[in-house]
Order: sequence, then structure tokens, then C-alpha cells
Amino acid sequence: MEVRAPGRVNLIGEHTDYSDGWCLPLAIDRECRIRSVPRPGRVVTARSAELAGTVQLALDEAATPAGPRWGRFVAGAIEVVRGRGHDVGGADLAVHSTVPAGAGLSSSTALSVALVLALLPPDAPERTDRDLLARLALAAEVAATGVPGGLLDQMASLYGRAGHALLLDCRSLAVEPVPLPAELAILVVHSGIERELADSEYAARRAACEAAAARIGVPALRDATADQVADDPIARHVVSENARVLACVTALRAGDLPAVGAILLAGHASLRDDFRVSRPELDALVDAFIAHGAYGARLTGAGFGGCVVGLAPAAGAEECLGATLADYRTRSGRTPTGFRVTPVDGAGVTG
Repeated sequence: MEVRAPGRVNLIGEHTDYSDGWCLPLAIDRECRIRSVPRPGRVVTARSAELAGTVQLALDEAATPAGPRWGRFVAGAIEVVRGRGHDVGGADLAVHSTVPAGAGLSSSTALSVALVLALLPPDAPERTDRDLLARLALAAEVAATGVPGGLLDQMASLYGRAGHALLLDCRSLAVEPVPLPAELAILVVHSGIERELADSEYAARRAACEAAAARIGVPALRDATADQVADDPIARHVVSENARVLACVTALRAGDLPAVGAILLAGHASLRDDFRVSRPELDALVDAFIAHGAYGARLTGAGFGGCVVGLAPAAGAEECLGATLADYRTRSGRTPTGFRVTPVDGAGVTG
């Protein structure tokens, strides 16, 4: 059996998912594929051309994989599949991923979604429930990393639709596809700075959001008003970001691409100044995008490093990307990588 799970870019709606807010991600044409072949005995092995080392996990012993650190994801996926009452037999897993690691494009989520799909029995009822699959993949990722993430990444990977972004309500888990104009190009540039959520301040930001909601007396910051959070920069970002998501959807539907760009820039400023998860290199990359014709740009993902997403006119996308890469290289002294992404369908079985 072979399965695939795409990475994602989040256009707007950062650090809102764990506060029951709104997000606007899209699944991208960078993905993780896993081919699973049954093997005799009670051992699961996993090999990857991109990830160093070979994982080996004895199913009848403590769930501690022998081999590299990424084996924790294999162990986490086995744990959640078993938790649903399914047996996991011996298997050889061949893992291939084109999602850059440490880039803020959800490489770990693509791996987790693909692992859960690869390890579930072919007739498992969970396969037909994408909300449940998202929760299982999140549980596997949390088991592997200890980072208490939200469901944005998993939902984007599972619900992706070609040519569309996804308006995701993180409270109800309702997903509404939003068509993306053909004249809009989505460009991604990796800053050359990998970020590791487990080593960042991600958990601290989440705890601050939960504390702010408790202090105000609301279930989550989704329910707070701008006046209630005016003096709290962390909470202020979440409330204003939710408003930006809904405004961005309206602008996309109207085809007002300059307005969409302005919304992305406002989102980056909020992440930089209020939520404090940017860094000078990411700010320089945003500035370079704008200097070379992008409608707007902002860091994408949790921050602290990784990628910036830029929206540019499709007709001049390659020129914008090339000039942005050269400009950023001069500004930062770092070596960036960049590419154009296309919205694709969500995860599933391919063979």
C-alpha cells in the first residue's frame, strides 16, 4: 500500500488554531509518501532517503524505536493506531518526502498523517473520518515531539482541494474551500534558518493565550473582543488575526489582490510586534518580497525561522521570486531556497 500526505502553507491565521479561531491554509504540492510492505515477525522498520538513519521498532517491547530521532513519529503513530483497538503487524516502511524540514511547511504533520494512514488496517472505519484522522495524526505528533499543537496542519493536509485555500473554523472543524484566483502566484522562500518547535517558545505562547482567555473569562480567545485584549499584545494578535482571516476570504472572493497583500503584511507586523515570533531575517525577506513586486508577504508557520510566503502576480512570479532570493541573500548573508507552490488535494491512499 502507498499513501501520500501533503504539506501546507498558511496564508493567514497564525497561532489562532489552538484558540478556537479561524485559519486560511492550503495543501501544497510538496508531500510525504510512504509505501508499506508487510513483513514476517513483529518488527516495523522505516527508511527514508531524506531523513537519516533506519528506524527499527519491536512491536512486542516498549515503544522506544532504535535508530534516529524521527523514529519517534513512527512510534507515536503505532501508539495511536493501537489506541483505536487495531493491531499493528510487522512492516517495512519506505518514506519519501519533498516537504522541507524545519521550514514551517508542516513536514512533521505530513509524516504523521502519512504514517497513520499507512499503519491503519485497509478496512479501518477511521479512514472515512477526516476529522478523526486529523486528531489521530496530531496525537501521534504530540507523542513524538511533546509540542501541544493545534489541528490546523492536519486538517489542511487531509482536506486540501486543488486550486483552493481552506477557511478552517478550528472550533467546529468546519472547512470551506475558497477558490484562489488564477492570476495569483503563491511563492515560498526558506530563510535558511531551520526552526524546531520543541526548542522554541511555541508552548509558552500557547500557555499565554490560554491564560489570557481565563483572565478575561472566555472559553478561548476566539470569544474575546478587541477592547478586552487591548493591553495584552499576545492576546491582541490572536483577536486581530482572526479578523484578518475573515477579511482575507472576503478580499479573495472579490478578486481584490492588493487588499489580500495588505492583510498579509498586517499579519506579519502583528506576529513581529505583538506575538514576537519573527526575527530580523524573516522581516528582511518580507521587505525583499515587497520590493520586487509581491502584493504582500508574511512569515508562515509558527515563526522563529522557516519560511515566508509571498503573493505575487502570476505573470511575473518567476522574476519576483528570483529577485527576492538575490535581495535577501545580500541583506542577510544567508542562502535561501525558493519555489512556487500549487494548491493540491488532501491526503489519501494512492496504491
